[in-house]
Amino acid sequence: METNKPKETSFGVSYPMLTKTNYAAWSLKMRVFMQAYGVWEAIEQKGEKAVVDDKMDKKVLAVIYQGIPEEILLALAEKKTSKGAWNAIKIMSLGADKVKAAKSQTLNGEFEALSMKESESPDDFYLKLHGLVTNIRALGEMMEESYVVKKLLRAVPSRFLHIASVIEQFGKLEEMSVEEVVGSLKAHEEHVRGQIDTGAGQGQLMLTKEECKRRENQEGKLLLTRE
Repeated sequence: METNKPKETSFGVSYPMLTKTNYAAWSLKMRVFMQAYGVWEAIEQKGEKAVVDDKMDKKVLAVIYQGIPEEILLALAEKKTSKGAWNAIKIMSLGADKVKAAKSQTLNGEFEALSMKESESPDDFYLKLHGLVTNIRALGEMMEESYVVKKLLRAVPSRFLHIASVIEQFGKLEEMSVEEVVGSLKAHEEHVRGQIDTGAGQGQLMLTKEECKRRENQEGKLLLTRE
């Protein structure tokens, strides 16, 4: 259960392999595989009385078996349906309700304490933030995108404080995605870097502090109105 290498099958498809620590990513990939094959409804049935075709159910079980190590496979021997096997894997990976609640509390604490370092790029911080959010949501906890957006704006270092303030003031936070905010931070950073590179040693007139703020406000508004 220590290897994370995908498994090659006779059908030419590489399935992700479940490990002790990658359930969130594994379940997401496996769900997409099954949705692509048109068999996900065997797991996420529509209505309590929905009847799953036996052939489809066996196909889903075959897909699941391709993505789990032998010790997990043996533990699923008594599971007769794909949904039963899928739920058993989830319980084994995430734990019972009390363990699940403890994990959720720990992850939420890490989420609230997370902040971007001065030397850290928006992309690197996004990967950390997104990883935590994915794991929290995998535990069944609802975390709205707007909540994550607001957290990101609170977590930026001093070099992004002004653009974060502009986004909070002029942006529609309830409609924005985390990726859009990260894109605005990156665009702002590139703009500032370009000003430094082109302005050094050319004898340009120094902008007043008020003019800098005015231009940054205009820049922020432009970033927020781009489609």
